[in-house]
Amino acid sequence: MVDLKKDVWAIADTLRGVYARNKAGDVILPMTILRRLECVMAPHRAEVAAIIAQQPNETLRVKMIKSVTGGVKFYNTTKHTLGSVYDSGDDMADNLLEYVRGFSKDIDVFTNFHLPQHIERMRKGGILATIVRQFRDLDLSPEAVPNSRMGELFEHLIYMDFESSNAESGDHYTPRDAINLLVDLLFAEDDNALSGEAIRSIYDPTVGTGGMLSVAEEHLHRMNPDAELLLYGQELRPESYAMCRSDMLAKGQNPQNIALGNTLTNDQFPDDRFNYILSNPPYGVDWKYIAEDVEGEHKKGFSGRFGAGLPPTSDGALLFVQHAIAKMTPPDSQDGGARAGIVLNGSPLFSGGAGSGSSDIRGWLLENDLIEAIVALPNDMFYNTGISTYLWIFDNAKRSERQGKVQLIDATALGSKMRKSLGSKRIQIDENARACVLQQYATMEISDTSKIFENLDFAYWQITIERPLRLNFVASPERVALVAEHKILGKINGLIGALNSFGGGIYLNREDFLTDLGKHLRSLGVTLTTTQRKALWQTLGERDENADICRFQSGKNKGEPEPDTGLRDTEVVPFGWGGYQKSHDAKDVTIKAYFNAEVKPYIEDAWVDYTKTKVGYEIPFTRHFYKYAPPRDLTDIDTDLNDSLQEILGLLKEVEA
Repeated sequence: MVDLKKDVWAIADTLRGVYARNKAGDVILPMTILRRLECVMAPHRAEVAAIIAQQPNETLRVKMIKSVTGGVKFYNTTKHTLGSVYDSGDDMADNLLEYVRGFSKDIDVFTNFHLPQHIERMRKGGILATIVRQFRDLDLSPEAVPNSRMGELFEHLIYMDFESSNAESGDHYTPRDAINLLVDLLFAEDDNALSGEAIRSIYDPTVGTGGMLSVAEEHLHRMNPDAELLLYGQELRPESYAMCRSDMLAKGQNPQNIALGNTLTNDQFPDDRFNYILSNPPYGVDWKYIAEDVEGEHKKGFSGRFGAGLPPTSDGALLFVQHAIAKMTPPDSQDGGARAGIVLNGSPLFSGGAGSGSSDIRGWLLENDLIEAIVALPNDMFYNTGISTYLWIFDNAKRSERQGKVQLIDATALGSKMRKSLGSKRIQIDENARACVLQQYATMEISDTSKIFENLDFAYWQITIERPLRLNFVASPERVALVAEHKILGKINGLIGALNSFGGGIYLNREDFLTDLGKHLRSLGVTLTTTQRKALWQTLGERDENADICRFQSGKNKGEPEPDTGLRDTEVVPFGWGGYQKSHDAKDVTIKAYFNAEVKPYIEDAWVDYTKTKVGYEIPFTRHFYKYAPPRDLTDIDTDLNDSLQEILGLLKEVEA
């Protein structure tokens, strides 16, 4: 298979001169699909040709072809093959074009790749015959290249194409070792799929070339050969969609189950629900350009997909998570719920504070007991990024022993180095590592690398700590100068002169100051509105811990201390702090106890503004697996520095010599 990957991409050398290196995929990808489809059709060409000649009805034709071929749902109405096209000499371009256009309507891959235009370009460039011959000689039959291997080839070509064009390949290409682990975890808790002639459905809303679906199908068949897995997917990029759809056709799957379009704005399966969902949504995808559509659906509440909240427009990962949850078969259905596995970066674990959209979404997932497990993968696992990545497993009908709990598994140390890096991918998860993760998951192991938490262990209250406003006041030249520079106060006739003539020294009580200053201003005919009066004392005041507390003079808080916004602070109070009940009902008693123990002894005049309290949710994964490493001994550091210094001095002596 490794040689086949090299052989196919090596055809790019033939394209040089006619195509730039970063455009080679425009030809290699559709021609690879063409040869694969041809090899799949080859054993049944005569039988299929007879059916085409006898049956004009499209629906009946496909049904008959599927019957005689054992599941193939496509055909070609011409007699051409790449071999016959190559042998046709001057008619090669016309015959190849006729061949491409002779496929049944479900094969729309060549239109998406604009292959007819490339045929003409290759003809004019004088390389068409060589390209046709090279693909003719590739053996891409199912016997030589099973579906799983073909999926790997497709994805390798996608990777090579995007690497050569300096594009982001991570949107399209999820490494097979990560997919295998994700699929292992997804099926691990589903006994229904392992017995009898089960019919299950699986959906990938960011399907790419269909690699995740292929691995899932093979995995289920290994566990239960009698099971049938119906594959569904949606993809934004036409090229990836076309490859996935062609791959599904070659497997005998329904090509109509692969849809083209933006999953977040145009769900192509609005009424469908699935037993499994798999996805590797793009990291940090900006959704500003679709914000109007997404926000409109959010306003519908839970009658839409995004009722739990909206993450920042700079990162749409949690939109894909909400979409996946919305597509899960309900727990009260005949299948008894659904499971989902999603690859995410670290941001969805902790981004956004209490009251933010991201926090609210996490809270909705936790409060509804949807998160079953999160597995931290080693860094450098993916082709276009070396950042931390995580596998999230969701279940809307957990087993009783998992209900109300979340398992965190740290697999960051289980990766092994690859012999040869692929882009940013330098680490892989091998079978032994997968088995280790699965064992921890299946047994709900509690260890240094596997921990079990209650859902509300990740909930907290963010409380606002206020301190009283204490100001001194004086009409000094420096402070009066600030009043003169004020965009509103500086324009009031007579005010600056009145302030300059105001004596009285320093005031430590705001009301005394305002009373005396008010009398002085009125005596000089200067009147101020309430807003101007407030702006004036704010400009003339300066924080002073020895001053009297400023208090509200009206309203429902009359007589109460006025808070100093510059000293305002927040504290995080975890649910269950101090042994109090881990529930929303324990809010007041827990916060009061926390404040009395952790704040009041150190800031005597502080208080909690309960009207500003917010509930937040965060999953601090790395904190729970942090291991303290003591600093090196200073003597060892000095020794290393001295050794390095002596080595440098030795090199300098050699140069001088």
